[in-house]
Amino acid sequence: MDKNRFKTEVLPLRGRLFGYASRMLGNSDDAEDIVQEVLLKLWFMRSELYRYNSVAALSYMITKNLSLNHLKTARRKREKLPEISVSREDPPPDLQLQEKESLRNVMSIIDKLPGLQQAVIKMRHLEGMEIAEIAQLIGSTPEAVRMSLSRARKRIKELFFEMR
Repeated sequence: MDKNRFKTEVLPLRGRLFGYASRMLGNSDDAEDIVQEVLLKLWFMRSELYRYNSVAALSYMITKNLSLNHLKTARRKREKLPEISVSREDPPPDLQLQEKESLRNVMSIIDKLPGLQQAVIKMRHLEGMEIAEIAQLIGSTPEAVRMSLSRARKRIKELFFEMR
Protein backbone atom coordinates (compact mmCIF):
# COMPACT_ATOMS: atom_id res chain seq x y z
CA MET A 1 0.00 0.00 0.00
CA ASP A 2 1.48 3.33 -0.98
CA LYS A 3 1.28 6.60 0.95
CA ASN A 4 -1.74 7.98 -0.93
CA ARG A 5 -3.76 4.79 -0.56
CA PHE A 6 -2.87 4.70 3.14
CA LYS A 7 -4.16 8.27 3.48
CA THR A 8 -7.45 7.44 1.76
CA GLU A 9 -8.10 4.03 3.36
CA VAL A 10 -6.58 4.14 6.82
CA LEU A 11 -6.46 7.73 8.04
CA PRO A 12 -10.24 8.26 7.72
CA LEU A 13 -10.67 5.53 10.36
CA ARG A 14 -8.95 7.73 12.96
CA GLY A 15 -12.13 9.32 14.36
CA ARG A 16 -13.99 6.04 14.74
CA LEU A 17 -10.96 4.35 16.31
CA PHE A 18 -10.63 7.26 18.73
CA GLY A 19 -14.27 6.90 19.77
CA TYR A 20 -13.86 3.17 20.24
CA ALA A 21 -10.68 3.56 22.32
CA SER A 22 -12.24 6.40 24.36
CA ARG A 23 -15.19 4.22 25.30
CA MET A 24 -12.90 1.37 26.32
CA LEU A 25 -10.43 3.49 28.29
CA GLY A 26 -12.61 6.32 29.56
CA ASN A 27 -9.75 8.75 28.93
CA SER A 28 -9.31 10.80 25.76
CA ASP A 29 -5.54 11.28 26.21
CA ASP A 30 -4.96 7.54 26.49
CA ALA A 31 -7.32 6.93 23.58
CA GLU A 32 -5.36 9.37 21.41
CA ASP A 33 -2.14 7.57 22.28
CA ILE A 34 -3.67 4.21 21.41
CA VAL A 35 -4.96 5.51 18.07
CA GLN A 36 -1.53 6.92 17.25
CA GLU A 37 0.02 3.54 18.06
CA VAL A 38 -2.54 1.79 15.85
CA LEU A 39 -1.85 4.11 12.94
CA LEU A 40 1.87 3.68 13.43
CA LYS A 41 1.53 -0.11 13.46
CA LEU A 42 -0.58 0.00 10.31
CA TRP A 43 1.93 2.29 8.64
CA PHE A 44 4.79 -0.10 9.37
CA MET A 45 2.77 -3.05 8.11
CA ARG A 46 1.34 -1.21 5.10
CA SER A 47 3.08 -3.55 2.63
CA GLU A 48 1.25 -6.48 4.29
CA LEU A 49 -2.24 -4.92 4.47
CA TYR A 50 -3.31 -6.45 1.15
CA ARG A 51 -3.49 -9.81 3.00
CA TYR A 52 -6.44 -8.65 5.12
CA ASN A 53 -10.03 -8.62 3.89
CA SER A 54 -10.82 -5.50 5.89
CA VAL A 55 -8.28 -2.93 7.04
CA ALA A 56 -11.01 -1.38 9.20
CA ALA A 57 -11.61 -4.67 11.05
CA LEU A 58 -7.87 -5.08 11.55
CA SER A 59 -7.68 -1.52 12.88
CA TYR A 60 -10.45 -2.15 15.39
CA MET A 61 -8.83 -5.40 16.51
CA ILE A 62 -5.47 -3.68 17.07
CA THR A 63 -7.21 -0.82 18.90
CA LYS A 64 -9.08 -3.26 21.13
CA ASN A 65 -5.94 -5.26 21.97
CA LEU A 66 -3.82 -2.18 22.70
CA SER A 67 -6.59 -0.72 24.86
CA LEU A 68 -6.98 -3.93 26.85
CA ASN A 69 -3.22 -4.14 27.32
CA HIS A 70 -3.19 -0.54 28.51
CA LEU A 71 -5.95 -1.25 31.05
CA LYS A 72 -4.16 -4.37 32.33
CA THR A 73 -0.87 -2.53 32.67
CA ALA A 74 -2.49 0.38 34.50
CA ARG A 75 -4.23 -2.01 36.90
CA ARG A 76 -0.99 -3.89 37.63
CA LYS A 77 0.86 -0.64 38.28
CA ARG A 78 -1.77 0.51 40.74
CA GLU A 79 -1.54 -2.83 42.56
CA LYS A 80 2.26 -2.65 42.83
CA LEU A 81 2.72 0.71 44.52
CA PRO A 82 5.97 0.68 46.47
CA GLU A 83 5.72 0.61 50.24
CA ILE A 84 7.63 3.04 52.42
CA SER A 85 9.70 1.26 55.07
CA VAL A 86 9.96 2.48 58.65
CA SER A 87 13.30 2.93 60.43
CA ARG A 88 14.61 5.05 63.32
CA GLU A 89 15.58 7.84 60.91
CA ASP A 90 12.18 7.96 59.21
CA PRO A 91 9.98 11.00 59.65
CA PRO A 92 6.98 10.88 62.00
CA PRO A 93 4.01 8.71 60.96
CA ASP A 94 1.89 11.65 59.78
CA LEU A 95 4.67 12.77 57.41
CA GLN A 96 5.12 9.19 56.23
CA LEU A 97 1.42 9.05 55.43
CA GLN A 98 1.66 12.29 53.46
CA GLU A 99 4.67 10.96 51.53
CA LYS A 100 2.90 7.70 50.80
CA GLU A 101 -0.19 9.55 49.58
CA SER A 102 1.95 11.85 47.42
CA LEU A 103 3.69 8.84 45.91
CA ARG A 104 0.34 7.22 45.13
CA ASN A 105 -0.86 10.45 43.52
CA VAL A 106 2.27 10.73 41.38
CA MET A 107 2.01 7.08 40.29
CA SER A 108 -1.65 7.63 39.43
CA ILE A 109 -0.72 10.69 37.37
CA ILE A 110 2.02 8.77 35.56
CA ASP A 111 -0.54 6.11 34.63
CA LYS A 112 -2.63 8.85 32.98
CA LEU A 113 0.19 10.16 30.80
CA PRO A 114 0.22 9.43 27.07
CA GLY A 115 1.91 6.12 26.26
CA LEU A 116 5.28 7.42 25.11
CA GLN A 117 5.62 9.94 27.95
CA GLN A 118 4.57 7.27 30.45
CA ALA A 119 7.14 4.84 29.07
CA VAL A 120 10.08 7.26 29.03
CA ILE A 121 9.35 8.66 32.50
CA LYS A 122 9.21 5.14 33.95
CA MET A 123 12.32 3.98 32.12
CA ARG A 124 14.25 7.04 33.25
CA HIS A 125 13.04 7.52 36.83
CA LEU A 126 11.77 4.12 37.96
CA GLU A 127 14.19 1.87 36.09
CA GLY A 128 17.12 4.31 36.09
CA MET A 129 17.89 3.99 32.38
CA GLU A 130 20.06 6.51 30.55
CA ILE A 131 18.57 8.78 27.87
CA ALA A 132 20.63 7.22 25.07
CA GLU A 133 19.55 3.75 26.19
CA ILE A 134 15.88 4.79 26.17
CA ALA A 135 16.25 6.38 22.73
CA GLN A 136 17.78 3.22 21.33
CA LEU A 137 15.11 1.04 22.91
CA ILE A 138 12.19 3.04 21.51
CA GLY A 139 13.86 3.77 18.18
CA SER A 140 14.09 7.51 18.71
CA THR A 141 16.70 10.20 19.24
CA PRO A 142 18.04 11.36 22.60
CA GLU A 143 16.61 14.83 21.88
CA ALA A 144 13.13 13.40 21.33
CA VAL A 145 13.42 11.40 24.57
CA ARG A 146 14.47 14.53 26.47
CA MET A 147 11.49 16.40 24.99
CA SER A 148 9.10 13.61 26.01
CA LEU A 149 10.60 13.57 29.51
CA SER A 150 10.23 17.32 29.78
CA ARG A 151 6.60 17.22 28.68
CA ALA A 152 5.86 14.33 31.02
CA ARG A 153 7.46 16.07 34.01
CA LYS A 154 5.57 19.28 33.23
CA ARG A 155 2.26 17.40 32.98
CA ILE A 156 2.93 15.48 36.21
CA LYS A 157 3.67 18.72 38.01
CA GLU A 158 0.49 20.37 36.66
CA LEU A 159 -1.75 17.45 37.59
CA PHE A 160 -0.13 16.97 40.99
CA PHE A 161 -0.75 20.57 42.01
CA GLU A 162 -4.31 20.42 40.68
CA MET A 163 -4.95 17.56 43.14
CA ARG A 164 -3.97 19.69 46.14
